[in-house]
Amino acid sequence: MKVVRIPAGIYAANCYLVYSENNKEAIVIDPGGDVDDIIAQIESSGLDIKYIILTHGHGDHIGGVRELKKYKDVPVAIHKDDENLLKNGEKNLSSIMAMGAIEERADILLDEGDEIHFGDLTGKVIHTPGHTPGGITLEIGNGLFTGDTLFAGSIGRTDLLGGCFEKIISSIKDKLLIYPDDTIVYPGHGPTSTIEGEKRSNPFLR
Repeated sequence: MKVVRIPAGIYAANCYLVYSENNKEAIVIDPGGDVDDIIAQIESSGLDIKYIILTHGHGDHIGGVRELKKYKDVPVAIHKDDENLLKNGEKNLSSIMAMGAIEERADILLDEGDEIHFGDLTGKVIHTPGHTPGGITLEIGNGLFTGDTLFAGSIGRTDLLGGCFEKIISSIKDKLLIYPDDTIVYPGHGPTSTIEGEKRSNPFLR
């Protein structure tokens, strides 16, 4: 498995290209903007994009969906509980962000335990609500793509529409910290981490 991180858009949300080294089949996680940069990386790596996966419906993580779909018309997937965020510029906060209102429709509505297959890789959906009702973490290989649920040394905001501090803490402790210590955490903003690192030093999880 290869992972390319592209901080995208004016809010520098981490867009990830995850692909199989065997046949270059790939997914794009959270294309938040700067689609020219994303496409350039796709083409320089010779990737065959199969899906666009959204960890949640906020504007800074979905800002490049429409432009990327024009480049390659592949299915867009989001958890069913964030479908309404994706479709509503006020609810997904894009209407008050610099990029302006973004309203998109999903092709696939995800749920707990669903699997996304590409190349010889499988992405398993873990429903991790708290930042948004339909926030997900995607488990691929030895990595957890946590969106805005878990960051290096922090957690996602819970003061926005549909957020809940108790739920995000439960999501992290009950569904993510159970993974092996060497599991890599690929968050929605900022640097990577590990489960061990977050157990040891994340002040929200003590």
